[in-house]
Amino acid sequence: MDSDTRTHATTSVERPTKKNRPWWFKLLFWLGLLTTAAVVSVGALVAIAWTAAYSRLPDVSSLQDYRPKLPLRVLTEDGVLLGEFGEERRTLTPIKDIPKVMIDAVLAIEDSRFYSHGGVDYMGVARSAIANLRRSKSQGASTITMQVARNVFLSLEQTWTRKIYEILLTFQMEHELSKDQILEIYMNQMFLGNRAYGFAAAAEVYFGKSMKDLTIAEAAILAGIPKAPSSINPFDNLKRARTRQLHIIDRMEDNGYITKEQSAAAKVEPLRLRTSSDSNRIHAEFLAENVRQLIYAQYGDDTYTRGLNVYTTVRAADQMVAYRALRKGILDYERRQVYRGPEAFAEMPKDNSDAKAIEEAVDDALSDHRNNDELIAAVVLEATPKKVTAIRQNGEILEISGDGLRPVQSGLSEKAGPTIKLRRGAVIRTVKTPKETWEITQLPEVEGAFVSMDPRDGSIRALVGGFDFNKSKFNHVTQAWRQPGSSFKPFIYSAALEKGFNGATVINDAPLFFDAGTTGGQAWEPKNYDGKFEGPMTMRRALAASKNMVSIRVIQSVGAQRAQEWVTRFGFDSEKHPAFLTMALGAGSVTPMQMAQGYAVFANGGYRMNPFMISRVEDQKGKVLVKANAQIRDEPHRAIDARNAFVMSSLLQEITRSGTAAKAKVQLKRGDIYGKTGTTNDQIDAWFVGYHPSVVAAVWIGYDNPRKLGSSAAETGGGLSLPVWISYMEHALKRLPELEMTAPEGVINSGGEWFFEEFTRGTGVSNLGLEDKLPDPAASSKEGDPPKPPAATPTASPEEKKKILDLFRN
Repeated sequence: MDSDTRTHATTSVERPTKKNRPWWFKLLFWLGLLTTAAVVSVGALVAIAWTAAYSRLPDVSSLQDYRPKLPLRVLTEDGVLLGEFGEERRTLTPIKDIPKVMIDAVLAIEDSRFYSHGGVDYMGVARSAIANLRRSKSQGASTITMQVARNVFLSLEQTWTRKIYEILLTFQMEHELSKDQILEIYMNQMFLGNRAYGFAAAAEVYFGKSMKDLTIAEAAILAGIPKAPSSINPFDNLKRARTRQLHIIDRMEDNGYITKEQSAAAKVEPLRLRTSSDSNRIHAEFLAENVRQLIYAQYGDDTYTRGLNVYTTVRAADQMVAYRALRKGILDYERRQVYRGPEAFAEMPKDNSDAKAIEEAVDDALSDHRNNDELIAAVVLEATPKKVTAIRQNGEILEISGDGLRPVQSGLSEKAGPTIKLRRGAVIRTVKTPKETWEITQLPEVEGAFVSMDPRDGSIRALVGGFDFNKSKFNHVTQAWRQPGSSFKPFIYSAALEKGFNGATVINDAPLFFDAGTTGGQAWEPKNYDGKFEGPMTMRRALAASKNMVSIRVIQSVGAQRAQEWVTRFGFDSEKHPAFLTMALGAGSVTPMQMAQGYAVFANGGYRMNPFMISRVEDQKGKVLVKANAQIRDEPHRAIDARNAFVMSSLLQEITRSGTAAKAKVQLKRGDIYGKTGTTNDQIDAWFVGYHPSVVAAVWIGYDNPRKLGSSAAETGGGLSLPVWISYMEHALKRLPELEMTAPEGVINSGGEWFFEEFTRGTGVSNLGLEDKLPDPAASSKEGDPPKPPAATPTASPEEKKKILDLFRN
């Protein structure tokens, strides 16, 4: 065979035709074609789906003007937060106002490359996808931008569809928004447990401070919460929160945000979480709730989402002093009451060797007995007549002895009943004394109210509607209709001035007696509080000493109908004060707010100013939506003549100088104060209402279900309510110079007493009731019988005769 033939033969073997190609070559060829077609088809479908999904994405450009749900915020006149109302607690904070330490803590744990990547961590997404395919817990690869996309626009479900939308939204956001805008949304949007949204709100909720005041340790605590808001927040699981905090501090150090020394210091810094007993917290729950109701009536459901900031007329310092003063007054009263026994009894381990068992038992026992501000709940470990050892929920051991056991002596007696006796497992209340020792006390049953206002314009300066808002949301300042007792007498005396009475009018403090025929029921003999009759005295002295007999004679002379009409000038409801003689002794019904408004008329020269508590309403950007118009003391607001207000102030000043409220001048060391005590029959209601030309305040103490406060002088208006008023006025008048009222035109002074010029001495009412004599102790029908008082002849209707039976003492 020649060479050409060999070459051809060789070529035929190396290059087979299609017909003689091996079967496996054909299989690979067709598999390749099918795979390519499948990839192209899937790619086309993904592209179509991606395009379709992209077209359905929400418009992220709306985030250029980010407007989250913002709660209603109630603030003091000086900008201190009093309360928030809404599902989401949030304080919208621009990125420029967010402190660097808070941003560093968040970036360290959530997204340290936030300012350098394009919005998506591709390796993280791959890890998350694999975890989802394996149906295991996601490894967590979301950047801050992805978290914003999810939290603002999407649900939290773990699906491929949601993840695709999340990535698409991330690309859009990175294109439409700056990095600072995205981070600002994150810092304000994230849920951080306990209804706190955003880190500014969380700083307030957990630490009771502004975000700008956070330490490294506190910022690290907050930065760790977004991972699991319900289980890593420091209120619900401090141990887990601390563990994550330490990890974040390490990350901050690794990323160069803090130094090694700062890291070490932050790790050992003690955490001071906010509690209900924080001394700097402003308690104004009753006022904040009142404001909420007023705003809701105007804005409806938008009240809780549009970020309204309501500035009240209340001053933070005034409110704090009022709150503390009323609580101290009530707790001082409670110390004098019989001990009612422990709040509950807990099952405790037999001894103290098992610390963990004791801790669990204490936690269970106190879960329903939370601390009430300064009243700390504790469980007794050991009790003897000379010493009680108790443990708080935080593990602190309290040892109480000496004066600290005085309020609970009956519970330490061997004869104490099973529900009264202090023993191991007893749940008690303790309070720290000024000497830094502990005292056992009890939650008060008695209630109280305090309100102060500026008489010049009607603005409320402080309002405390009860002892504890969490116990009862009933606002005693505005909702409690109580009998004012003798604190109502000035309004009757004011009516008398218009009929020619004056401070020098001599009125007989002699007994009055109403027989059964006169009353239409049983005989009635009114008494003065001290049971004594002093005979003729000036009206000035009678009001200062709160003589009931004189007040009855005054209203008889004025006329009950005329007196009823007169008191409406001060803001009282006529139907609450029937035209009976009993009105002179405060048998009608008033609220503490009405009493403050009524006394303000005397304080401001005769003008009736409507109380108000909202100065302005702003939206989240500070635009003023509503502003209260200042009330002006002009003739449309005039209630009584300026002369009447001036002379009544002179009479009320005598009460604080030499009368039932004389200790006010002694303790305040100033004479420009005016007011009146009031204690109803059987000492059921205790009042003091008083004023300075720049501030008027009313105090009431009593039981919701009326019952006797006690029988001693300590349980009267002068003993209970006046000390609260004095405590507040010590603060309110601290920087004000002493100011005496200027006599208006139309009054003259004669012999040290003020008169209307048309009712000078001898032309007005010079005396009243002098025809009645004091009873002669020797004049009795039988030896040893009490003297019989002379009969009076009051003009009384049948209805009044019945009402007289409900008369009140001083």
